Amino acid sequence: MEAGRARLAPFDLDRSLVEAARADPARFDALYRKYVAQVYSFAVYELGDHHEAEDATERTFLSALSALPRFEERADVDAGSDASTFRVWLFRIARNVIAERRRRSRRRPEASIDLALATPDPLDVETTVVDREAATSAWAAVDRLTGDRRQAVILRFVHEMSTADIATVLDRSEGAVRVLIHRGLRSVARDLARRGEGRA
Repeated sequence: MEAGRARLAPFDLDRSLVEAARADPARFDALYRKYVAQVYSFAVYELGDHHEAEDATERTFLSALSALPRFEERADVDAGSDASTFRVWLFRIARNVIAERRRRSRRRPEASIDLALATPDPLDVETTVVDREAATSAWAAVDRLTGDRRQAVILRFVHEMSTADIATVLDRSEGAVRVLIHRGLRSVARDLARRGEGRA
């Protein structure tokens, strides 16, 4: 029994917020405010449409709120004080919602004016190292990746998730995630080289 308890992270970052929301659903707002920008950003990258991303974000949090009584904290004890199993669980819900919206849009394809808008550049803070044009080209190449490969790269470099957390979100092994990220970055490099944008 003691060994089983030791498997839980002693300092899950969101434990107190989750417990408060379970006691009073109105207090779920704290978790919403903390993660809404991250979930929305993930949805924009995956869906390429701001309206679809807003809807997916809303559905993700509604699903999380309704499923919160069934949420189980399962962080590894080695994850440390920055661990949040709630965050990983939330991103798994987001991934499922996004997959459902993709299936729906394949059944009823629609053209959106938002597709003409550039996705916000997450590397703007790096302008002293990488100029805006190169960063835009690099993220356009990331956007051309498919499926889990793209999701792994975005979760790692946009949302700064650990390999272990990404593995949980994607339901893959950590080794498989490392391969996805490595192959994703190699594909981006080849894509940029083909387009004459290797400097990115």
